[in-house]
Amino acid sequence: MSGSLEKQHHSHHESSHKQTSRLEKSVTQSQTVKKSIRRTLRATEVTHKGEETLTTLSKKAKRNYLAVDTDSNVIGYVVPVFRSSHLVARDLAEAQEEVKEEGIGYVVMKNLFSKEEDFVNMKVEKKTRKATIRESADRLSLGKKIHEKQEFTKKMNPDSLTHPPEFMVKPKGQTVWEGKSVTLHCTCAGWPKPRVAWYKNNVPIDAKAHPDKYTAESEYNMHSLKIHSCDFNDTAEYRVSGLNIKGESSSFAHVVVKRHGEKVVAKPHGFSDEFGVTFKTTIIDKFAVAFGHEGETMSLGCTVIVYPVVKRYTPEVLWYRDSVLLKPSKWVSMHWSGEKATLTLAHLNKEDEGLYTLRINTQSGFETYSSYVYVKDAEVEVEGAPVAPLDVKCHDANKDYVVVTWKQPAVEGSSPIMGYYIDRCEIGTTHWAQCNETPVKYARFPVTGLVEGRSYAFRVRAISKAGASRPSRVSDTVVAMDPSDRARQRAGPSAPWTGMIKFTEEEPTVGVVPGEPTDLAVIEATKSYVVLSWKPPAQRGHEGVMYYIEKCVSGSDNWQRVNTGMPSRSPRFAVFDLAEGKSYNFRVRCSNSAGVGEASAPTEATKVADKLDLPSAPGPAVAIRNTASSVVVSWGKSKDVKHLVGYYIEHSVEGSNVWVPCNNKPVKCTRFVSHGLNTGDKLVFRVKAVNASGYSTHSALSEAVIVKAGVAISGPPSGIKMEERVRDYMVISWKPPAKTGGADIVGYYVDYRTVKGGVTGQWHEMNTKAVTGTSYKAENLKENVFYQFQVRASNMAGVSGASLPSAGLECKEWTVAVPGPPCGLHVLEVRETSLVLLWEPPTFNGRSPVDGYYVDIKEAAADENSWICVHDRSIKLMYKKVTGLKAGTAYHLRVCARNVVGVGKPTKGLGPIVAETRPGTNEIIMDVDDDGVISMIFECSEMGEGSEFIWSKNYKELTDTSRLTIETSGGRSRAIFNHASVEDLGIYSCKVTNTAGVSASYTLTEEVLKRLLDMSFDHKFPVIPFKSEMAIELQEKGRVRFWAQVAKFTANCQVEYVFNDTTVTQEQKYTVNFDKSTGIIEMYMDSLEVTDEGTYTFDLVDGKAKGRTSLVLIGEEFAVLQKKSEFERAEWVRRQGPHFVEYLGFEVTPECNVHLKCKIGNIKAETEISWFKDSYEIQEGDEEAEKITTEDAVMTFNIAKISKKDAGTYEVKLKDERGKDHSKFDLTGAGYEAVMNEVFRVIANSSTEVSILSTEHGIMLYSFVVYHTEELRVGWLLKESKISHSERVQCGVTGEQLWLKINEPTEKDKGKYAMDIFDGQSGVKRAFDLTGQAWEDAFEEFKRLKAAAIAERNRARVVGGLPDVVTIQEGKSLNLTGNVWGDPAPEVTWLKNDRELVSDAHYTLKFEHGKFASITIAAVSTVDSGKYALQVKNKYGTEAMPFTVSVYFPEEGAKV
Repeated sequence: MSGSLEKQHHSHHESSHKQTSRLEKSVTQSQTVKKSIRRTLRATEVTHKGEETLTTLSKKAKRNYLAVDTDSNVIGYVVPVFRSSHLVARDLAEAQEEVKEEGIGYVVMKNLFSKEEDFVNMKVEKKTRKATIRESADRLSLGKKIHEKQEFTKKMNPDSLTHPPEFMVKPKGQTVWEGKSVTLHCTCAGWPKPRVAWYKNNVPIDAKAHPDKYTAESEYNMHSLKIHSCDFNDTAEYRVSGLNIKGESSSFAHVVVKRHGEKVVAKPHGFSDEFGVTFKTTIIDKFAVAFGHEGETMSLGCTVIVYPVVKRYTPEVLWYRDSVLLKPSKWVSMHWSGEKATLTLAHLNKEDEGLYTLRINTQSGFETYSSYVYVKDAEVEVEGAPVAPLDVKCHDANKDYVVVTWKQPAVEGSSPIMGYYIDRCEIGTTHWAQCNETPVKYARFPVTGLVEGRSYAFRVRAISKAGASRPSRVSDTVVAMDPSDRARQRAGPSAPWTGMIKFTEEEPTVGVVPGEPTDLAVIEATKSYVVLSWKPPAQRGHEGVMYYIEKCVSGSDNWQRVNTGMPSRSPRFAVFDLAEGKSYNFRVRCSNSAGVGEASAPTEATKVADKLDLPSAPGPAVAIRNTASSVVVSWGKSKDVKHLVGYYIEHSVEGSNVWVPCNNKPVKCTRFVSHGLNTGDKLVFRVKAVNASGYSTHSALSEAVIVKAGVAISGPPSGIKMEERVRDYMVISWKPPAKTGGADIVGYYVDYRTVKGGVTGQWHEMNTKAVTGTSYKAENLKENVFYQFQVRASNMAGVSGASLPSAGLECKEWTVAVPGPPCGLHVLEVRETSLVLLWEPPTFNGRSPVDGYYVDIKEAAADENSWICVHDRSIKLMYKKVTGLKAGTAYHLRVCARNVVGVGKPTKGLGPIVAETRPGTNEIIMDVDDDGVISMIFECSEMGEGSEFIWSKNYKELTDTSRLTIETSGGRSRAIFNHASVEDLGIYSCKVTNTAGVSASYTLTEEVLKRLLDMSFDHKFPVIPFKSEMAIELQEKGRVRFWAQVAKFTANCQVEYVFNDTTVTQEQKYTVNFDKSTGIIEMYMDSLEVTDEGTYTFDLVDGKAKGRTSLVLIGEEFAVLQKKSEFERAEWVRRQGPHFVEYLGFEVTPECNVHLKCKIGNIKAETEISWFKDSYEIQEGDEEAEKITTEDAVMTFNIAKISKKDAGTYEVKLKDERGKDHSKFDLTGAGYEAVMNEVFRVIANSSTEVSILSTEHGIMLYSFVVYHTEELRVGWLLKESKISHSERVQCGVTGEQLWLKINEPTEKDKGKYAMDIFDGQSGVKRAFDLTGQAWEDAFEEFKRLKAAAIAERNRARVVGGLPDVVTIQEGKSLNLTGNVWGDPAPEVTWLKNDRELVSDAHYTLKFEHGKFASITIAAVSTVDSGKYALQVKNKYGTEAMPFTVSVYFPEEGAKV
């Protein structure tokens, strides 16, 4: 109540100020009109001198805001300011409602401007400058007089105009005794009629909420407040406030309540006398909206705090469902732990759906909390089948009869429900028996045939074409017995047992036939059955009676007994098997053991038909946003509906036509909150009503609504503090509201009041126009006076309540040299690695203007010493893009301003702001449409209530529409450049209001602008792109094909074929084709003639796009193409007979064998094939004929290893009756050279990599080739220089080995060697790097081999001269000489049987000239026989030449 009165107070102040300003401006606006007209006339005069007059308009086209001359030419524009005065007067009259008097604004307008048409008939007069100045002075004087007259009139006639409230009779203070009542009276005047509100200590009094305490009355401007049963707490200052559009007025009165003695103690409201305390109950940890499925178990709970805690005191905990108190059962259990109240729902069913309320009762009052529980259907057993009915109940139970009712389910399945089956089960058994043979559509069915005294339970199943539903929840147990017996059982014994038994003698009743029943009536009639009810007969004896029911068609007397085989025991009976549409009469007979009594009086004719109609469709559904996952749906009641069960609500995503139930239990109210919806879905809703007869048709669909949080009034601002103060003004700032109500804060309103000696004055408005920032400069204050301030926030939903008042702030001089902190900090374009920070200049600049700003940042988790500046030098712009952020990290930001004196205090840290890119974030897209229009497009999928796109350039809102045109449709906004140029360069940003900071920016650079302008030109003047420009190709028979391929085109693309500016059509000479599936354009010509020289063009037209591709075919190019065409045609003729598919050519195999080959075609058996060499035919049997082979139409002449003797001219001729052909290959001159070059190529490419080999003479580099010929040129290079042949460096060929020998290598021979083999062109090089380790290894190996060779050459050895065996006769002398060699000369030793011989008389050993070693054995004997050896030795080695000496006797002639 307080918030609403404060909002009204603010709105009245605002409207009052606006009305006053409008009235004050009404006169000055009239003067502005005349000034505008005069300026227009003068401007037109100048225009007429240098320009032509504007085009005249017809009378219909003339507007009363155009100034015209005598020739009806438009000469200027008149701003019709008087219209605003007229609107002001009209608004004022409407605000006053019942008042019919004219306001002063309307009077002034009426007197000054009687008719708008006067402006049309005005005459144009030319006046001098002096006359104009004179008139201006007169007008100023006249305006001053009018203003003074107006002020005088206001003072003299205050009641003729609106005026603020004024208390003619003020309430008086009173003193009363405790327990008495007191009434405060006042009289308040004002126009419009003021609203009056009462306050107690500045707290609004809600008399309707406390009718036992207060009574407020207002009649004929007389207002009173009565306070009942005053107690000590009623002692207070009471204020009455009157409020209208002109302002507010208040009056105060004090009420003092006295006590009767000291024994009377004031007791607060809700005081418990039993425990001596006042209990305060708080419910926390509340259960939210819950969702469950049938068959599940759900628990709901809340934590309850009852303060103070009193031992042995337990509050009363009650649970309600749809305002019905719940009691423990097998489905419901409750628990109270002393702190937490829990409700458990076992085996959920649709009957459990509803609004659950927890109520905590204490001796001081109660506290409640409510939330909704939704129960979804269990999965159906058969696809498309309906879901189970619900809320099965039993009514009107009797001895053998009971009425079963139920509620239809929310979902019928894939087809409508045809009816219901009712099952019963006798308690104590598990067998379910079906009660009806045919489905019943009516949700009410009488079950007969029960056994008296037994208990039953019932369930219901729904049936459709798709199948049967699951059974419903079982009903409560019902006993088949007489209602009177049931009543006696409930009542119990009527009197206590006295110990005495009394007998009463009665008349015998045995054999008494019962009388006729009475009060027979039809209590229920449907097209399926009729239910009868009656009273038992008075005469029936003491034994039980049974009943027989009879029927007959109305108008006849043919009575038929309905229940012959099973008489009824209950005074209720349901008659089935009646013909629908016919009328029947019924009567009842009673029977007992004595016989059957007389029939009762028959009923009136009863027509068999449903008496209950289907409900009518509910009123149109209206869906309103509620929260991010709920929508409020309301609808109109079904008209003229009887026995309404409730309503079912369904929703569907717009366009899907898939309907989902919002509730599974019908509700009777016409407003429902649908929870559990997906945020962002666009839904439509519909409603259907249901009663026992069935469902109504659906209501009209609601308008589509997007599921998102609704907009509400924001919370109040907070944290008011002073930023700056001077002698006559103060600058205050505050924090934005913590809760914005789902909409952007659009402004703030500031109120102030004075504080003198601790006494506060009345609140007054500081600003009538909302402040957009979070600071305000309060001006026109008084020095050394204390003030308090309060702030209200405003969004699209309205104005919030006031913030807490600030502390008393004194207005006095505050000398600060540096600037104050900037204000209005906020961020846009928050992304994972960057954000944009914006701010407004400080309200206090210090002693000099602000010349720069610094932006600081720190992580939210860091301490205050972690602030760092994001830039080195101060910036003059009031925005900064902060980059380099860490994704997912929270930051704080602040800004400080600087001037010449220094840097001021920073703002309070803004944050925490998490660096993240929200899902669905879009960026601004530059677009160039088909018409070449350049625009920026920004889309938002989170549009809220009242959301708008705000475009800015360099972060200043765009107001000039000369450069940009903004078009917005739904969640898409497009900023169109009117004439894009360098003037449009800058940063463009767009934000969406009433969203969670949806924004983006785009920097338009000169480079990007140039590219966009090029694209715009291409789109304005589109060119059809070609994938391939026009080309030409020759085909078989010399046919010429001109073709091109289009890259992009539509089905409407047309082609014009042009030759030398003449359009070509489809005719004998030209064949044209455009294949639109591939985009290939073709034009064919069978042959080229001399007249076909020129330019060929394809002209394309596709809508407004055009394309052209041309080919110039003239001069030498045309002549060459014509010859090729004739050649191709001749070739085609040639190929009609035996011909060469491939002409005679050569091939060199990898083994360097040369083959002459040709491929022939169209050959027959009788075709003659002849080979010639040098014009001589090669005959069969010739040596060269063996070289010719034919395989797969390929003929080969195998020359093998070619040499100059194979040179010559080779020719092959083909001939038969169809024609002839020949092919020649000249293997001389250039032909021979070409073949040899190919041979050289094969040889060169077959060469292996260069290898190295060390010898005793030096180092050899070598490579192997597949074949070598004397004509092959091979060169060796060292360090890219050719190696010349010398005695030390030699190159050559050995077989297929190409080598380079370096004798006696030295360090100079180190380097990179290459073997260059001629391959017919540039040559093939094989390189070897003879440096480093390769050189070291090769050189060491060379030295080793050389040393070994020297050793082998100079080694001591026996050259010859000694035989292997010497046979000599005993007694003779043996002389043997051996030739030896060695350098140095060897040492010579003679051995016998491995023992060295010494020269003596018997053995003479000589070594002469270092070459000849001799041994002489004088007079040999048998002792000298043995194995001898000549052993030589020097430093290079030792060698022994063995021989055998055999001595024999002459006489024996044999060896010894």
